[in-house]
Amino acid sequence: MEKLLTAYELAEILNLSVETVWRYTRQKKIPVIELGEKQYRYKKEAVLAALAAGGDLERSVYPKQGEYTYEDYLKIPEEAGYRFEILEGFPVKEPSPSMHHQRVSSALYRQLANFFDGFDPEGEIFYAPLDVTLTNSNVLQPDLLFVSSTQKDIMRKERIDGACDLVVEIMSPSNRRKDRLQKMEIYRKGGILHYWLVDPEENILEAFMLKDGNYLLVFTGGPGDKFTHPEFPGLNLNLDKVFYRPDIN
Repeated sequence: MEKLLTAYELAEILNLSVETVWRYTRQKKIPVIELGEKQYRYKKEAVLAALAAGGDLERSVYPKQGEYTYEDYLKIPEEAGYRFEILEGFPVKEPSPSMHHQRVSSALYRQLANFFDGFDPEGEIFYAPLDVTLTNSNVLQPDLLFVSSTQKDIMRKERIDGACDLVVEIMSPSNRRKDRLQKMEIYRKGGILHYWLVDPEENILEAFMLKDGNYLLVFTGGPGDKFTHPEFPGLNLNLDKVFYRPDIN
């Protein structure tokens, strides 16, 4: 009996990326055997016959590392439990955020939405997942972002195409270095005026502001501290609520 192959085994045999195998599967270009929910297997000979009958198919849909673009990003198959970004042409795969991460994001979103509703009623605040394309090789999904009323021309139907006014990234153990170094540099070069880093493990919020081409730290603090910001007068964040962690298992 012919061996049934996983997508990874088939990709290695055919010298294709596993993303291409999944793509062909979704597009029904190759035969697949469903063993259960999201459990797919393939017969090599049947797949080869289908590819031969399909004509001149691409041998590799995806570019080399460092050469990914927004168009390539759109071709990446969705994968449950993960989200993707493109940083300087490199695809980055991150696990879905934890419950506490989302709790911090939700608490901060509510307070910022309430503030901006009065500060700039025509502006809009969003939360992930929403794509922000700063360049064709930088596609990011900030945890929170704000687009002011004067910047609404960067809003597209499916994404934000350009530098929004405020980006908030909530760090997790897997992305601390990336958010603090790589993403900060991308946001700086992309002209993001305000970049905030939130550390739920250390209970610290850092607010950076772009000045003369570099980020200046204008606030750092946590629970018990009074939040102040020179560009957002009247924004009184309750950091106790932002970093609140209930006793749960």
